[in-house]
Amino acid sequence: MTSLLVEAVWLNDADACSLDELAEYSGLSHAELAELVALGAIEPDRSPEAEYVFRSQTIVVARTARRLRDDFELDTQGLAMALSLLQRIQALEARLAAADARLPHPV
Repeated sequence: MTSLLVEAVWLNDADACSLDELAEYSGLSHAELAELVALGAIEPDRSPEAEYVFRSQTIVVARTARRLRDDFELDTQGLAMALSLLQRIQALEARLAAADARLPHPV
């Protein structure tokens, strides 16, 4: 019998994670994360002088960036653009869903 060990991380807006934790959970290097922060693709929650602190929800964005990097062999500038476009698509889908919810639907 083989047992499977699964590690889970509970994500919410109240928790924060460090750059080290974000690198560990996402699979991106510190340098890649720092460049994505510099490009504005990933935003730290608050940034003390030497170390970034991120909302735990940022792990989802960073994992998406790693998958894009691996699947499409993107550099960090390409990742920043792809993440920006994905965020824009998500915002537009949310607006569309909100507009659709206001319309009457026949039964």
